[in-house]
Amino acid sequence: MKNEPRTIHPRKEQTPARTGRCIALIDSNYMAWLLRQSTETPAEPETYNRQALIPSLAQALKGVGLALDVQRVYWYTDAADTQFPQDQIVRHLESAGTEQGDVVFQTMSADIARLAENHACEHLLIASDDDRLTPVIDEAQLHGLNVYLLADESARHMDQLVNEDPAWCRLLGQADRRVLLLPNAARELTVAPRAPAAPAIAQDPEVVRVKLQEVVSLWWDDEPEDLREDLRDELRGSQGIPQEVDRHMLLRVRRALDRPLSFPEKKILREMVRAKVLGITEESLPV
Repeated sequence: MKNEPRTIHPRKEQTPARTGRCIALIDSNYMAWLLRQSTETPAEPETYNRQALIPSLAQALKGVGLALDVQRVYWYTDAADTQFPQDQIVRHLESAGTEQGDVVFQTMSADIARLAENHACEHLLIASDDDRLTPVIDEAQLHGLNVYLLADESARHMDQLVNEDPAWCRLLGQADRRVLLLPNAARELTVAPRAPAAPAIAQDPEVVRVKLQEVVSLWWDDEPEDLREDLRDELRGSQGIPQEVDRHMLLRVRRALDRPLSFPEKKILREMVRAKVLGITEESLPV
């Protein structure tokens, strides 16, 4: 209730914020399984909306208190790539008589080792259930990397997994944090990407402005109070908005308007986000 004193979230008080570069390594076959666990829609490689992948991963990390920007994704697959999203590198793997799982493991292991040895990032987010990665992750952690594993709801119940699937439990237990792919993010990833649209008909700027305000308000209403406080603290000492928030908002608005924003519209959106977070009234925003 509004009149009750605000409870300080324990993460905010006890766990320092983590910063730095995050790189994600995604086994496409494991992702297909993970999406089937998280949605009712069967997920096949050709139906992935990889344009939504980086914002969805950033949101999943945020759910465990990690406000990290995913700067790059390595996507391991034996399927042809037809989407070409930015900041995603496809590792197209041909098994040539070798089990596909073995090829993914060998390639992913080599990539993890090189990233760790070269200090290419501070954080790794891995989507795989191959328990052979356990010592590989351990070695990366010994090089100073924070390593997180993308998992389904079963990761909430490690006490059960230790008996039901001990190998999977050991792999999950090796991670610094277990990152859950929640249903909303999973649904975004299984919506087929839109084909390039014809040039949009000009819209009334006031109609667009109202829609932007609706999207910003819905987003803010869904944010947990501790994350609101974190974002308020961050915006008070900076200009603009964090990159992961910017990406997420642009994706939400693109879906709402069924088109990308123009540069002036992006500027208005960012001003609205700052105003909402900092409690600035809409009347004081630029027209």
